[in-house]
Order: sequence, then C-alpha cells, then structure tokens
Amino acid sequence: MGLVQAAKGAIGGVLADQWKDFFTVPDGLPATAALFAAVPRGTNAGRGSNTGASSNIISNGSKIVVPEGYGLLLFQDGAITGFVAEPGGYEWRSDDPNSQSIFAGDGLVSTFIKQSWERFKFGGQPGAQQAAFFVSLKELPDNRFGTQSEIYWDDGFLNTQVGAVTRGSYTLKIVDPILFVKNFVPASYLRPGQVFDFTDLDNAAASQLFNEVVGSLAPAFSLYTNDPAKGNRITKLQQDSIGFAQSLSAAVEQAYHWQSDRGLAIVKTAIVSIEYDANTRELLKTVQRADALSGARGNSNLQASVAQGIQAAGENGGAAGLVGVGMASGMFGVGGMQQPVGPAADDPVARLKKAKEMLDLGLITQADYDALKAKALGL
Repeated sequence: MGLVQAAKGAIGGVLADQWKDFFTVPDGLPATAALFAAVPRGTNAGRGSNTGASSNIISNGSKIVVPEGYGLLLFQDGAITGFVAEPGGYEWRSDDPNSQSIFAGDGLVSTFIKQSWERFKFGGQPGAQQAAFFVSLKELPDNRFGTQSEIYWDDGFLNTQVGAVTRGSYTLKIVDPILFVKNFVPASYLRPGQVFDFTDLDNAAASQLFNEVVGSLAPAFSLYTNDPAKGNRITKLQQDSIGFAQSLSAAVEQAYHWQSDRGLAIVKTAIVSIEYDANTRELLKTVQRADALSGARGNSNLQASVAQGIQAAGENGGAAGLVGVGMASGMFGVGGMQQPVGPAADDPVARLKKAKEMLDLGLITQADYDALKAKALGL
C-alpha cells in the first residue's frame, strides 16, 4: 500500500508542478520588513489557479516581479544561487528535474518520467527545495535605542568626562543582502510565510542589534564630539542626524563589524532626548556663561556690569566706593584702556586719569569727578 501511495503522490505532484506561476510581494507587509518569501498570486480573474503545487518548487517559465526598492534572492537546496537588484519582471529557469514543465517547452515524456521517479524515491515529495526571497534595499525606519542609566564618554567640547541618559531611533539599510542572509538571518526566517522585521519584539536577532547599538553609544558620542570637522560642539548632536549616524555606524562597525560581516549600515539617527547628569549640567552652564562673555557681546556685558557696580558703590560708599570700582574695572580694560594693577594704583595722577576716563565714558557725573579729584589731591 505504501508503494502505491507514494506513486500516486509522485504523479499528482508532478502534474500540479507543471503550471507556470506568477510570484510577487505578499500583501500586508509592515514598512520595516527586511526579508520575506515571494508568494504565488494564485488566480487572475478566476483563471490560472494552481492550488496543488509544491511549496518549495518553482516551475520553469514562472514569472517573478521585483518591485522598486527590493532585491531578489534565489535559493536551491538552501544555497543562494542568484541575486537580482534591478526592478522588473523575470522568468525562472532551472536545470533541476523538479522544475521541468511541459508548459515551458521542456518536453512531455522525459519531464513526467524523470520527476515521477525522483519523487517516488522521496515518498512522493520533490527531492529539491527552491525558493525566491525578496530583500528590502530601502532605509528601514523606527529602530529604537535607549539607555536606562547614564553612559559616560570623553567629551572633546567640555574637555572632560560627560554622562547622560539618552534615547532615540535610527534607520538601517541592508547594503549587502548576500552577507546579511548568509551570516545573520536565522534559518527559521528562510521559510515561506516568515517575515524578518527588525522592529519585531520577538525577533531575537533584532534584539541583539539593539543591545549592540546601546553598547556603541558612548564610543559614538566620543567620536562625534572629538571630531574637529563636527565643530566639537556637544549641542549639535540632536541637530546633525547624518553626522551622528556616521559616528554611530563607525562605532558599531569597529566593535561588531556590522557592514563587513552582516551587510548592515546605520544611515540616519534621531536623538529624541539627552538628559545630562548633574555635573555635566553645571559644566554646560559655565560654558554658556563663558560664551556669553566672549567677543563684542562680552565687552557690552562687562561695561553694563561695571556701570551697575558703580551705581551701587556710589549709593553705598560715595566717591571712595567709585574709586574702588574704577580701579577694579581697570583690571578688565574698560573702554579699551588696560590699567596697571599694583603700586601704581596709589598714584594720585593715575587715579585722576582713571576718573577722567570714566567721566569721558559717561560712567560718572561731573560732580562725581570733582569729588574724586578733591580726594586724590587731599583737598
């Protein structure tokens, strides 16, 4: 009985697999799908239905349509036998006896006899496995990263170690589909009906990538802020999505060899937040003050501060207080005049000269100047 069953199954499978099919992308794919099997379209206006064909055999003459943004990987018995990167329609041709089809002009008698005999030896099943898989060549978005505690890096902008909690996302691109499939995709995804999705929480391979990105964040921040071409500005991290992506991609390549071993690359990043630790926040405040007091703006701020000090000194200490403020302001060269500090500060002539400069700058009134003059001359 077993012999009869096998023979019946062999002949039935051969008849079904003579049909030429139409393969394309399955419906309902997520935007982040990276790898999935091509599927036969079944019927077209009620015609061309082939529901009895083997799931792992593609008949000669079958057409495979490759959409824009995808590549096509061809498999024979688990091995990659071809790759197509250009969109368009392609016809499947194979020398394997299981793919021979009378509808593709492969002959009648030889096609049936050879296939029936081969399938008889395998209990009615085809003695080969053929598959076509689509691989995305687009940027794959919405890959998240984040840290639960502070990470630390040597920052070229603050010239010290910096700590922060950060989160964001990045886009991936499969730059070498053959490396990606050979070295990274688990075998469980190389079956019809399976979709390899980097954002799938149940995808252990994708979870591994997440952990490797988090482990590369500190080196990536250090690479970015210590790169003179990036301006050494920590504040540019959230604005320069491509620049930081290059630093992050370089960090994961150095540590985990994404591109050279797996055919993967990080293309863009979006940092949603960076929450610096308390010490870093204080350092940033200090640097902001220093930036505000540099250049022409710094001179304006300094003159305004001196003027406020003179007003307060005049209210509290009279002319003597004004002289003290005047000498202090001389340390900073108010009005572009650098005054000596030390014994020359007790020189009446120097004190009068300083007071005259302050009068000319409008920092004191004529009455204030007269009072200072009288005090300096001992009148």
